[in-house]
Amino acid sequence: MAVLNIVLHEPEIPQNAGNIGRTCAAIGARLHLIEPLGFLLNEKSVKRAGMDYWDDLDVSTYVNYTEFLEKNPNAKIYYATTKGRRLYSEVSYEPDCYLMFGKESGGIPEEILIEHPDACIRIPMLDEARSLNLSNAAAIVAYEALRQNQFQHMQLEGELHRLHWD
Repeated sequence: MAVLNIVLHEPEIPQNAGNIGRTCAAIGARLHLIEPLGFLLNEKSVKRAGMDYWDDLDVSTYVNYTEFLEKNPNAKIYYATTKGRRLYSEVSYEPDCYLMFGKESGGIPEEILIEHPDACIRIPMLDEARSLNLSNAAAIVAYEALRQNQFQHMQLEGELHRLHWD
């Protein structure tokens, strides 16, 4: 599988970014951060949540969404939002797609979502729930994309041998 890309649009909470960074390191995904960020990347809380994985992370930052698009031309982007028409599990993810998640307090800006209605995806939840935690949502969608591509770059065979009990 080509490299999966996780995009955070103006993330606000350092612990979420750190947790998502740790997930990216564990699955071999690239992390893209669109500013403004609600924290400094050198904050202890980001590094603590990402633990010792942060230094191994492939992370890029952009001053805004326009720069992100300019530096990633032809990117196939899926926008995770509670307003999505399709469930995240109903999409066929390309091996090198981009999964975008918005800031914790407001999600991805409406003007972006309106431009890409068919690329908006959602995770089902009860009507009373406002949203899932950002790092949980990113992990759910990322693992679905990996599953659909048979976890191609991961070493599943060795994992299965470890689970076999004689």
